[in-house]
Amino acid sequence: MNIILMYGGRSGEHEISLLSCASVARAISSEHTVKMISVSKKGKWYLEDDSVLTSLKADPKAVLAVHEDEAKRVTAVPGGGKDGAFICGGQAIKCDAVFAVMHGTYSEDGTLQGLFEMLGVPYVGCGVLSSAATMDKDTTKILWKAAGLPVVPGICITRADINDSKYYDILIQHAIDELGFPLFVKPCSAGSSDGANKAENRRELNYALMEAFGWDDKVLIEKAINAREVECSVTGNSITENPEKPYTLLKAYGPGEIVPKHTFYDYDAKYNDPDGAELKIPALLTEDKLNYIRETAKKAYRTVNAAGLSRVDFFIDKDTDKIYLNEINTLPGFTSISMFPKMCGHDGLNFTALIDYLINEALAAFAEKEKLCTSR
Repeated sequence: MNIILMYGGRSGEHEISLLSCASVARAISSEHTVKMISVSKKGKWYLEDDSVLTSLKADPKAVLAVHEDEAKRVTAVPGGGKDGAFICGGQAIKCDAVFAVMHGTYSEDGTLQGLFEMLGVPYVGCGVLSSAATMDKDTTKILWKAAGLPVVPGICITRADINDSKYYDILIQHAIDELGFPLFVKPCSAGSSDGANKAENRRELNYALMEAFGWDDKVLIEKAINAREVECSVTGNSITENPEKPYTLLKAYGPGEIVPKHTFYDYDAKYNDPDGAELKIPALLTEDKLNYIRETAKKAYRTVNAAGLSRVDFFIDKDTDKIYLNEINTLPGFTSISMFPKMCGHDGLNFTALIDYLINEALAAFAEKEKLCTSR
C-alpha cells in the first residue's frame, strides 16, 4: 500500500510533529511503500528523499527535519485522487492513504482535513467538523455540556472582550467571583500547553491572559482543580461503525494516569523532560471508575463525531473525587513517551499494528463517504 506520512506544519507544535512522525516512520510496516512530505513553518510542502526514511529506520537517534529544497516542492491537486492528488517535479506521488502526523493549527484543526477531502484521498483521523470543533476548547465544552457530560467550570473571553476595557474588567471580576483562585488560563485552540498558565492572584491572571492572547483570539479561564490527570485512548468511527469491520468499532484503551513532577503537566513535562511525569497504566482506580472513564471517553468521542483516533483527557478532583472531562486531542502525540500509543500497547495493540489499524479505518471511512451522492 502507498502511504504518505506528513510532518512539520505551520504550528506551535511543529517540533512535536517531527518527534511523532519519526516514531511512526520507524514503526510502520515494511509492507507499505512510504513517502514522506514535510511542511515548513511557512506552510510550504516538500517531498523528502527516501534516504530520510531509511535513516530513521536504521538509526534510533536520527532526527527529522524539513529540507526546503525548491526542486522538491509538492503541489496538491483538488480532485486528483490517489493517483494524482500530490505532484512533485511533474510526477504524481502515489497515495492510497495519508497519515498526517501533525499537531495544532493548520494541521489538526480541520483545515488540512478539508484539503484532503478536496483532493479526494483517504486520511487517518477525524474529519473536518470534529477536527475544527475539538480544536476549540470552548466549543468542545459547549457540545459536551449539551450532551450532559461533566466539564470543568470555566469562562471564555474573546479578543473583542479585551478591546473594551470596562467590559474586560467586569468579566475578570466575574471570573474571580464565580470560580475563585487558583485559576488556569489557556488559549482555546493551542495545544501542548502552549500559552497555558496557572494564576494564584489577579496580577498573575492578567499576565496569564496577556500570554494566552498571544496564541489565540479566544481564551478559557477555568477553575484550577486539585486534580489527578487521567487519559483514555479511543479508536473507531462514531459515524460509520460497522460490526463487519472491527477497526471501525469504538474502543477505549487504558485509561492511564499522569503524575506530573512539574507544577502542572506543561510543555516541558510532556516533551523535554524525560522524568517530567510518571505514567501509570492502568490508572490507580477501582474497576468501576476505570469502566466509567472508558464509557465516558467513548461518549465524549461520539458527541463530537470523532473518527480514527483521539485521546480523551480527564481530571479527578482529589478533594471531592468528582470526575471531569478536560479536553480531547484528535491527533495526539506519537512520540516514544506519548500516552496514546502506550495505552493502546498496554491493551494489546502494538505500535506497528496500531498504525495499520488506523490506516484500515481511514480506508473504510473513505469508502463509506464515496458511496454518498454529491449531485443529482
